[in-house]
Amino acid sequence: MNDVLTQALQPLAAAARKRLGEGMARLRADYEARPQTANLLKGRAALVDEEIGRLWADCGMPADAAVVAVGGYGRGELYPASDVDLLILLPAAADAALQSRLSSLVGALWDMGLEIGHAVRTVDECLAASSDDITVQTSLLEARLLAGNAVLFAELAARFREALDARSFYKAKLLEQEQRYARFNETPYALEPNCKESPGGLRDLQMLGWIARAAGLGRNWRDLARRRLITGSEAGELRNVERFLQHLRIRLHYLTGRSEDRLLFDHQEKLARILGIEASATRRASEVLMQRYYVTAKMVMQLNTVLLQNYGSVIFPDRGAAIIVNAHFQVVRELLDIRHEDVFERSPSTLLECFLLLQQRSELKGMTARTLRALWINRNRVNAAFRANPAHRALFLQILQQKRGIVHSFRRMNEYGILSRYIPPWRRIVGQMQHDLFHVYTVDQHILMVLRNMRRFTMGEHAHEYPLMTRLIISFERHWLLYIAALFHDIAKGRGGDHSRLGMADAREFCLQHELAAEDTALVVWLVEHHLTMSRVAQKEDTSDPEVIARFAATVGDERRLTALYLLTHADVRGTSPKVWNGWKGKLLEDLFFATQRLLRGATPQEALGLDDRMEDARRLLRYHGLRPGVEDALWEQLDPVYFMRHSAEEIAWHTRVLYYRTESAEPIVKARVAEDEDGVQVMVFTRDQKDLFVRLTGFFGRMGFTILDAKVHTTRHGFALDSFMLQDPGQQAAYRDIVNLIEHELSARLLQAGAPERPARGRMSRQVKHFPISPQVSIRADEAGRHYVLSLTAADRPGLLFDVASVLAAHAIRLHTAKIATLGERVEDTFLLTGQVLAQDAQVLKIERELLEALQV
Repeated sequence: MNDVLTQALQPLAAAARKRLGEGMARLRADYEARPQTANLLKGRAALVDEEIGRLWADCGMPADAAVVAVGGYGRGELYPASDVDLLILLPAAADAALQSRLSSLVGALWDMGLEIGHAVRTVDECLAASSDDITVQTSLLEARLLAGNAVLFAELAARFREALDARSFYKAKLLEQEQRYARFNETPYALEPNCKESPGGLRDLQMLGWIARAAGLGRNWRDLARRRLITGSEAGELRNVERFLQHLRIRLHYLTGRSEDRLLFDHQEKLARILGIEASATRRASEVLMQRYYVTAKMVMQLNTVLLQNYGSVIFPDRGAAIIVNAHFQVVRELLDIRHEDVFERSPSTLLECFLLLQQRSELKGMTARTLRALWINRNRVNAAFRANPAHRALFLQILQQKRGIVHSFRRMNEYGILSRYIPPWRRIVGQMQHDLFHVYTVDQHILMVLRNMRRFTMGEHAHEYPLMTRLIISFERHWLLYIAALFHDIAKGRGGDHSRLGMADAREFCLQHELAAEDTALVVWLVEHHLTMSRVAQKEDTSDPEVIARFAATVGDERRLTALYLLTHADVRGTSPKVWNGWKGKLLEDLFFATQRLLRGATPQEALGLDDRMEDARRLLRYHGLRPGVEDALWEQLDPVYFMRHSAEEIAWHTRVLYYRTESAEPIVKARVAEDEDGVQVMVFTRDQKDLFVRLTGFFGRMGFTILDAKVHTTRHGFALDSFMLQDPGQQAAYRDIVNLIEHELSARLLQAGAPERPARGRMSRQVKHFPISPQVSIRADEAGRHYVLSLTAADRPGLLFDVASVLAAHAIRLHTAKIATLGERVEDTFLLTGQVLAQDAQVLKIERELLEALQV
């Protein structure tokens, strides 16, 4: 029976597919000639309605069953590549014959070219699923009969409405939105947002519609305005932002030919062109498009907040009387409320006071809708005269100095346009993209993330994350000065020139206007100027060199500045992207901090590096592991001071435990272990020094898919190579513990084999680099002492890159001593310490640089 019906439906499905294709072609042509979202979305829904109704009849479905559109399709909106969500409603559980017929029906729907999501349920099953799952409840809220038994559908609608509890639904949708925001890092400002699901996307607007329906408040923005839940102008703004997001999603579906809702780099430039957006003198068309998107998403989030609160006041009318705070404000339902509509007009200082009250009163969960609306309307009152008022300046500093709520206050001030008016340079960075491929946020959101990281250092509940940071900031007098430095450290991004130098002027002006002490002003301005210095020294210079530490200490000058810069650098690097920060970078910064601290406290450069202390600590660790005194002597006699300066006491002890009894080993010794923070693998290689050894090692690690974070290459006095590597697996395909033995076994076997080094696969260029290419840069310069040469390179990251660099160096008999590998998203900034006779010849250096540039081309 099933086969017969299926075969009978095949030509019908084919004909329907042809009609749908022709209908969609007409809708697309009409849309592109005169872009109107409603015509397209409702037009596709109507096309599908007709074909499903026809197929339902052709299948000979029972008269007591019904097919129902749910979800977005139920709402009468279908995007070009959206799924078609159906409910097949039955009066009782289907028998075998009906199940067979339903199977044929669903198969035919797929054959028509529709992406079907379907459920087969009775009315009772629908209600049970609805009570258990908020997504099912939401989809049924927009159910619409397509064909079949209208009485059965009416029973479902009536019983569903009777069972629907608007209060529970409201609470559940709020929780659902919070979960969704958390999934997208609570910001709409990611560089590749999802225009449907990200905060500020279409889902936020749809949620407002769902709650309004559930509570009987209206079915469109006009209904909500008539009920005075929003103003007429807000209803207009909601229509405008909704249309813009709908256009984006429609264009994305057409551009990609599938249900794609992410604004990936691959699509941004094309979308801008399609939408008629042109590049400016300083910005790409894609950047103009994305800034418009961020402004739209920000508006959606504002209106979402206002409407949800107004819904709450209707759905929960019995939340108690207002509690008076002062002449201007009161508390209503745990929200700060203005007592009079014209509070911000009569007393402009309240534009800042409201944020201060939120910080000072822990019972407050936010502001009422009318307060937020009035705040937004009156944001332009924060002007030059407002900024010049000493009382307002004092209020702003008070906000920075509170014990709680600082990050929330600054995020709200940014969202409602207060921050960009109080600090005018801030206006230029709102929604500004950073196409460096390692900042995953716009400039303003990155700064607020750095402020958030700095704040977390001060909070006891987060002390376990970075205990040293917490200890340092708690003992740092007037640590709120670091918040000012965080606010200004990147404020000059995108202006051209050195943003650190340009930002200094903005920071100095702010500090002088707010009458900070000369000492505090100097600290803030210095931090803005040098906010990249510590990261650069830690990641690109040889911090085992006493002269490097001495130069950095001279730049810092005193311990207070050192501590401040360490805290800011740590917060800044972690605020770029979750992928950029790792435990190894933290260790580099920490080692530089302590070495510089010792030097500033009066130690000599050698003592600052703690060479004697390090060796003594290593001995203590050896005794702890049961090794008798003196067992280390045979190995340590073959190691020069440079080795001890470049390795920690723990690393020295590890190497010694492995090697003390086989310092003349005829076979290679390879040991690997999981890094202390379990964010990588440390590998030690000990073998007779040999030609192209480093090239062979980098080739092996490249073939295994590892990124090399750090490499220390050392040759002992008796001609052995003792090389150390810190590796990370970007894909994290397997637990690090599971691959330690594999590395030891495979690399040992490979080193015993003769032959030329094996080159790893070059790997494909990432799509991000494809759209925002990174021009490779290479520089070889003598260091200040004149003993070594420093190779600095910047390039797009890819598998096999370090192998290619090592091969060029080996071909010119250049010896590599250390490699510092800084991977910043899709970009690498690597630094190598070199020696070699050819490096003294300018012509040869130029030749090597050209060869390296060729090797770095993607």
